[in-house]
Amino acid sequence: MDRKNDEIAIDALLAETYKGWEANDADRFVALYTEDATAILPGSVRGSREAIRDSMAAGFAGPLKGSTSVDQRVSLRFVGRDAAIAVSEAGILFPGEAEVPAERKVNATWVFEKRDGRWMIAAYHNSPSQVRG
Repeated sequence: MDRKNDEIAIDALLAETYKGWEANDADRFVALYTEDATAILPGSVRGSREAIRDSMAAGFAGPLKGSTSVDQRVSLRFVGRDAAIAVSEAGILFPGEAEVPAERKVNATWVFEKRDGRWMIAAYHNSPSQVRG
């Protein structure tokens, strides 16, 4: 089964999500998350799109203000017709930075679900990358 159109749609979904980050706009950032989405980051679990939105709004108003995020997809696999899992390498760039420092790089897992013909983010998880010396 050729999934090229689905792959293109998922890449576009992530690009739009990160445009929300670049704009420091929490509503735009979570617009393509399902209502029951989860986000797990070191030390925290956010159990809904609203909780993810609130967390991002606080971040954009504080420590994430002016930041952007980089996310390089490593793999994408489809699970049935309406689900996909991506693994990526990611990190946050703060104003003035051209590259994410090794200690802030993360490995991320994205779970996508196709609802009513539209791909959405159902879950996200990240953990620090292993820094090699």
